[in-house]
Order: sequence, then C-alpha cells, then structure tokens
Amino acid sequence: MLAVTCPNPITQPPVRRRWLWTLGVALIASTFPDAPADAATIRDRIVAVVNTELITLSELKSSTETEEKRLREQYRGADLERRLHQLEYAALTRMIEHKLQIQLAKKKGMDVTDEEIANAVKEMKRQGETVDDSKPETKKAIREQLTLMKVVDREVRSNLMISEIEMQRYYMQHQSRFMLPEEYRISQILIMPRSSEDREQARTKAATAHAELKRGADFADLALRRSDGQEATKGGALGFVRRGELLPPIERALETLETGQFTEPIETPLGLHIIRLEEKTTPQFRPFIEVKNEIQGLVYRQKSEDVYQVWLRELKNKAYIDVKF
Repeated sequence: MLAVTCPNPITQPPVRRRWLWTLGVALIASTFPDAPADAATIRDRIVAVVNTELITLSELKSSTETEEKRLREQYRGADLERRLHQLEYAALTRMIEHKLQIQLAKKKGMDVTDEEIANAVKEMKRQGETVDDSKPETKKAIREQLTLMKVVDREVRSNLMISEIEMQRYYMQHQSRFMLPEEYRISQILIMPRSSEDREQARTKAATAHAELKRGADFADLALRRSDGQEATKGGALGFVRRGELLPPIERALETLETGQFTEPIETPLGLHIIRLEEKTTPQFRPFIEVKNEIQGLVYRQKSEDVYQVWLRELKNKAYIDVKF
C-alpha cells in the first residue's frame, strides 16, 4: 500500500497507523531534549514510513550528499532545483526498496555472519578498494549489502531457468550483436621519416614507390626493398585485420578498393603507407553454438532484472508505505 503526503495532496493520506507519525516525532524530539518541538521538526523530519520503520530527512540527505555537492557545483537556478528533486526522489525510492528487502530478510531469518562480512572485506581489498572495517557504520553497510544480495538470490534468482527456446529467440532478435565485421587481408609499404625534418623526403620516397607500382612493379618485391615496416621481410603482408581496427584514414581508403588494388600514399603520424587489398571478407554472423554460453548469461541477466522488478512491485503492494516528501 503506497500513500504520498505532499503540500497540495489530491487525496488525503491514510488514517491507519497514524501512531507511527507520533512515534517518529517523539523519537526526533528525544534526540534534542532541550529544544522545543518546532525546532526538532525543523532540524529533522520523517520523509517516509515503511511498514513499522521510518526514513528521516537527515538519512536521505546523507545518502545524497556527494551527488548533491556535484550538482550544486555544476548547475544553477531552476535546472539545479529540478535535478536535486530528481536525485532525492530516486534516493528515497531506493531507500524504501532496501528497507522492504531487509525487512523480508529478517522475517525469513536470512542472517549475515561476521565471517561473511570479513570475507567480503577481504575481497573488496583484493580488488583495490579502500575499506575501513574498523568503523561500525562500514560493517553495517556491508552487512546490509550482503543481506540484499542474499534475499534477492533466494527470492528471485534461485528460481530462474533459461530454456533453449529463450536463448534461440534472443539470438534471432539480436543477430547484429553477434555479427563479425568485415575483414581485410592487406599488405603495406611503409616509409618512415627518421625525424620531423625528413618527412618531406619520406613523402618523395612514397610517391616514387607508388609510381613504380603504377608502372607494374611487384608489390611484395617493392615492399621487401623499400618498406621500413617490420613486415617488409614478408613482402609487406600484414594478414587479416577487422574493420574498426585500422587508423581511420587507412580504413577510409580501403573501403574504396577492389581486391588487388592499392592506395595512394596515406600520411599518418607513423609515416607514409601504401596499402594493397589482398582479400576482403563479407560480414558474417557467429553461429549460435559458438555464442550459446554468452547468450545464456545475457538472457539470465535480462530475465533476472525483469523478475526482480515484478517481485519488488509485489513487495511494495503488500507493504504500508507513506511518503511524506
């Protein structure tokens, strides 16, 4: 059950469990015993009730502090206010969802042991994260995250099954994802300037080599004699390269070539290239059997998210949620 209290409500908030509001104000007031009730309300207030638990404005602000600082540095005026409101709404939604899941975990006796926390800390440190597990709030945060993982694993993921039909359907609907790009088998003659002053001389050498090719010189023989590239000993052969792997000016030139043709000298930071297209393959789809395991992972993640959202929606529908924000 979801209720929202706002300055100009369309509907009145629910009456039942009104004692929760009174309890919340009492708790806040007890935090500041010497302050009047109005001051307590100003310093902190309830922004949401989730079953029998409260979320306060200070908790919400704490969760958005870092991002709020970034937004305030980057935006101004109405745009800033709009983004801050979106940030707080998203953060509050996330906090409500977390509370519901933690409550369910407690109800079902899903505990996180100190050993599990210690193992999680070790893994985080192994991955290069800075974790100060001597702080109680750090351990509490890790415990909550592990609890969330446990409850979702048990309530959502443990029942998921991926069928062969689902994987084949995904393959047919996302074939472009499994397409191999065009491949070129190429050879090159590379003229490298020895210094910035030698670049003009390198251009002259490349132009001379290109003129010889146009007169019918053998590309492999010319590469062996003139090219500065490491592949010169192999007649300039570079083998197969995929579309997208080459420098843009070389790739653009290759797109216009037919098999057996060569480019004009192409200048790059490395030097002057003359590229010959030996062979060109058309784009191909990777066969289903080759990508089956990859698809299984993709479908599992997609299905997990879909089922998780349905489960979360049902969890909210069964709960008492009163948003006072």
